[in-house]
Amino acid sequence: MEIIKMLSGNEMMIALEGRLDTTTSPLLREQIAQIPPEVEKVKFDFKDLNYISSAGLREILVCRKKFSGDKMKVVNVSQEIYDIFATTGFDQIIPLETTKDDISTYMNLSFKAFLAKKVENTPDAVALVDDRGEFSWKDIDIYSQIIAEGLANKGIKKGTHVALCGVNSVNWVLTFFAIQKLGAMAQLLNFNMSAADVAKVATIGDITHFCYGSMPEMQDQEAFIDELKKSGCPLCEFISIRNDRQDIRERRDEYEAIRYKFQDFVEADWPCVTIFTSGSTGKPKGVLLSAYNILNAANTNYKDQTLTNKDRTCLILPLFHIFGLVAGLFANAIAGSTLYFPSNIRTGTILELIDKEKCTFFHSVPTMLIALINNKDFTKDKLSSVRCTIISGAAATKAQILMFKENLPNDHFMSSYGLSEMAPVSISTYGDSDEHLLTTVGKPVDNIQVQIRDLETGEKCATGTSGEILVQGFNLMTGYYKTDIESQSIDDMGWLHTGDLGFLDEEGYLHLSGRLKELIIRGGENIMPQEIEAAISSLDVVNNVKVIGVPSEFFGEEVCACIKVKEGKEFDQEAVKIELSKKLAKYKIPSYFVVYNDFPMLGTGKIDVVSLKKDVLEKLK
Repeated sequence: MEIIKMLSGNEMMIALEGRLDTTTSPLLREQIAQIPPEVEKVKFDFKDLNYISSAGLREILVCRKKFSGDKMKVVNVSQEIYDIFATTGFDQIIPLETTKDDISTYMNLSFKAFLAKKVENTPDAVALVDDRGEFSWKDIDIYSQIIAEGLANKGIKKGTHVALCGVNSVNWVLTFFAIQKLGAMAQLLNFNMSAADVAKVATIGDITHFCYGSMPEMQDQEAFIDELKKSGCPLCEFISIRNDRQDIRERRDEYEAIRYKFQDFVEADWPCVTIFTSGSTGKPKGVLLSAYNILNAANTNYKDQTLTNKDRTCLILPLFHIFGLVAGLFANAIAGSTLYFPSNIRTGTILELIDKEKCTFFHSVPTMLIALINNKDFTKDKLSSVRCTIISGAAATKAQILMFKENLPNDHFMSSYGLSEMAPVSISTYGDSDEHLLTTVGKPVDNIQVQIRDLETGEKCATGTSGEILVQGFNLMTGYYKTDIESQSIDDMGWLHTGDLGFLDEEGYLHLSGRLKELIIRGGENIMPQEIEAAISSLDVVNNVKVIGVPSEFFGEEVCACIKVKEGKEFDQEAVKIELSKKLAKYKIPSYFVVYNDFPMLGTGKIDVVSLKKDVLEKLK
């Protein structure tokens, strides 16, 4: 190990290179003892430190005894070194500043290598908890190895397209890692799909193997699989991963015979995950992603969340969705925090779990937060342990966010923006102002690029001017699977055209204006549904709203508001129109209002716009 000391005024910088272990730690103690008495502050630079042992931690602790308070800190701490501090609890007593990522410091690990690293560093740390109990990283490695053996016996190997479909569960996570150990492609399917939906996506993705857990549409397993077999889709193997069929822990004895199998190297940037776009406005597309994309997105995201190994996250975000995969599973994995899987996503179950386990993180889409607050057993105390919630997946209105803050006063809400093709794009900070939370989706994350382009000219828009949002960066997808070149959303300069409209303000915050495809053109006037939704949401009678365009012979399109009314309230259309006239121009006031008890929903928590629009058109006939 090399030690470099630099004195500047009354502050000394001590840079360490190499390994700080049992052999080299006496050298550091000797150098610390030689610090002149006039030095008031010490800063350790760990930029080039590769490893720190328990003996090395002890020497840092000794120095901390001499330089307390703000007189000492350690900077440029890598993730690997931070994990060692966190495991011992030293991150709570020694001020640490992690390395600010640039492209050279990004994790270059496959999911297979990432799991091996977790087992090496924190084998006994509890990673996942469900109704059966706790699962450590060592458990995840053992049981995923057993599952991988079974999958290999079914013909799964490098390059095989394997569907993974089921509600969130420990078995889902184990199967994901098993697929990665074999070098196969995990194709993540929405667990709300019908057999016809699965067959359609299997054909799009050339999927041959179907790993399935609990699925709401699979009430009759035999009939469901029989329908898939008769559909003509490429599925040829059907593998149950359901918790209620067999507890994987009963098979632990199988591990010793296979523990050294599946050692083939897997590249970090090999496309190994396909996430299908929701199809909320059209045909699903297969988004190709690598471990490099997902792990580094999660590495950025966990720091923005301020996740630590002390945190407990109640995870309801579906793991087949990019938000659940990045901000849920892998952000928590990198931070060393614990994920709790509720037995179901009923609001009563979630409230009970968060209250019992004192969960500190609960990320959600707006619809679920609204449902929790509306639960008859909801009290502010039940969610008082929650300190952070990222609202993503669907936009929340200003009125909704104000309601969330009122009912969860201990919670720090963060707004975020991302797509299946690239997530996250932007996020607000943990302590951001209410104004930024209410009106923006945060600032672009480090090491990506965001541009706003004029819809007509294609030129870059000035600050504060709305246009289409274009993005590129380390977490951008490879492309869409087997999609013709004209339908690929990445242009010839490498920019992803998001189809979302927005602008960047003078502080660098990103504001969303709406979806390009959802733009309503009424008699030549461009109308953004989000503006109307915000105005309607502010009315006391409204629980939730979705604004869509419907055909009009005269105007081309008219504005239609789909409304969910609050319990105990009555909807008076004329009174609502009068109130809206105070907030909106006349041509933006909906011509039609359709009241719903429940909206058709996708498994991601978004409103199923395609189904909703079909239903509205039927109702308006």
